[in-house]
Amino acid sequence: MSPSFQSRVASASRLSRGTVAATGEGSATALGAASVQSAPLYDAVLVDVGGTLLKTAEPVQDTYAAFAGKYGVTVSADEIKKGFRRAFAEPWPHGMRYEGDGRPFWRHAVAIATGSDNQDLFEDLYQHYEKAAAWRVADGAVDALLRLRQANVRLAIVSNFDSRLRPILQDLQVDSLFDAIVVSAEVKYEKPSPEIFSIALEQVGVSSPSRAVHVGDDAVNDLKGAMDAGLHAW
Repeated sequence: MSPSFQSRVASASRLSRGTVAATGEGSATALGAASVQSAPLYDAVLVDVGGTLLKTAEPVQDTYAAFAGKYGVTVSADEIKKGFRRAFAEPWPHGMRYEGDGRPFWRHAVAIATGSDNQDLFEDLYQHYEKAAAWRVADGAVDALLRLRQANVRLAIVSNFDSRLRPILQDLQVDSLFDAIVVSAEVKYEKPSPEIFSIALEQVGVSSPSRAVHVGDDAVNDLKGAMDAGLHAW
């Protein structure tokens, strides 16, 4: 099981170091019990969205299979997972994946995942994932972020996402937790490009990358991208 948002943020900050040592890093109460008076290791924490701050309300493959069935397309959850991985593994020949509303890339990804180019199926899925109800905030995330804010740590989202992201964050009432929200579709850079991390640091007023840590779930886009830009990464 992947580490929780709370435990990864705990690892990124001295706020919970003593408590984590006492209770175990994965403890649901580790960060909540930590003293906000401890000096943080970092001036800024940057946070990925998909798979880190936000999770899908239901497994993607189950949602895709259910929607496909409405249009007479029979495809298994396993086939969808394999197709989805293939769509993201293949180079995207049209520049950034998430430009504007991201529809060209997502149309391609849905077709690969479901084996169908039915445009009504694509639009149905696309519109489903622009609704807050399709997402949930990771367990412990709000508490962890509030603790960091109380310790005067600057917070920023750094996400490869399209123009749907800001309304989703607003509807889930987490946008106000961040000092900056950097979306690839808006800044024209995608992770792992170092420029997107530099933009986030500039927006939160942190001049030294070594004084910041990025929390994400992708080994290349998040971990390698952040470290190549001079940040720490978890």
